[in-house]
Amino acid sequence: MQKKGNKYGTHRVIEPKGVLTQAAYKIDNNMDEIYSNEILCNVTALNIDSASFTQISDACGGDEAKIGEMIMGIVAERGKQQNPVTGSGGMFMGTVAQIGDDLKGKIDLKEGDKVVSLVSLSLTPLKINKIKAIHKEIDRVDVDAQAILFESGIYAKMPDDMSEPLALAALDVAGAPAQARKLPHEGDNVLILGANGKSGVLCAYEALKKVGPKGKVVGVVRNPKQVPGLVELGVYTDVIVADCTKPVEVMEAALAVTGGKEYDISICCVNIENCEMAAILPVRDDGLVYFFSMATSFTKAALGAEGIGKDVTMIVGNGYTKDHANITLNVLRENAKIRKLFEEKYV
Repeated sequence: MQKKGNKYGTHRVIEPKGVLTQAAYKIDNNMDEIYSNEILCNVTALNIDSASFTQISDACGGDEAKIGEMIMGIVAERGKQQNPVTGSGGMFMGTVAQIGDDLKGKIDLKEGDKVVSLVSLSLTPLKINKIKAIHKEIDRVDVDAQAILFESGIYAKMPDDMSEPLALAALDVAGAPAQARKLPHEGDNVLILGANGKSGVLCAYEALKKVGPKGKVVGVVRNPKQVPGLVELGVYTDVIVADCTKPVEVMEAALAVTGGKEYDISICCVNIENCEMAAILPVRDDGLVYFFSMATSFTKAALGAEGIGKDVTMIVGNGYTKDHANITLNVLRENAKIRKLFEEKYV
């Protein structure tokens, strides 16, 4: 008879005791026996969080063998893929191998179903047997591995109207476009930092629908070569070139587009550090700043806003928003240009 674990997975915590699995340094990744309220999955691919993969790649000098060794080392030491520098993880794609006795018939899964995890690898028990391939340009690692979904864990069934890599690429950032649908109002001006990335493009599409013809959705990129492609994509009203680690440069370029009017909302999707003030500075008092990037330092954001006297509401980039998986996949269904971009760039 299977033992029953805690719905949030605390029965898997090895050290320190008393914390949830995301905060734990080490968790139990034994896959030989599962608890009655767990789901065991055979994992085929990991989508490493962009900030995490960038940090690992930089630390390894871009060498794929060393990247693989570092990932294997992290998982062996911690029982999960949680970058010790960024604290972030990613998500997995796989197939349901076993459903705990207490969950059978109570969830919409059966053995053999293909799923994508919508909870972070930073809290997910993971055991990697072998790394098969590393795709540096899309932050994906093909693996022979196993992982556990807890009773509280969220997931999405793999859709049957798109390829698995395409769905994985989109669902990796599912929380962002769902928030971009929720936050803006008609007529708002929205600034998106990291406009050329997956989350930036998806956010822009949803935000543009909300702000309507009287609003603006302005994208910020560092590389001027990216501008024509984004303009052609049609999800930004304007695209500006600026370095997001230089807040005054971003502010001046962003306000030039609006005739000096500050923005109602900014969304930070940049996967490098020190972009907090570039997201805050162009936003009006009582405006919103949404930090989706896991490279964000909330200390820098809070103290930085205080230091320039900005009364803005800052939102932590919670990767979960109600119905976020469907919202994100529907963007690919609704917009042929974005789907083509994802298929060419991230698959």
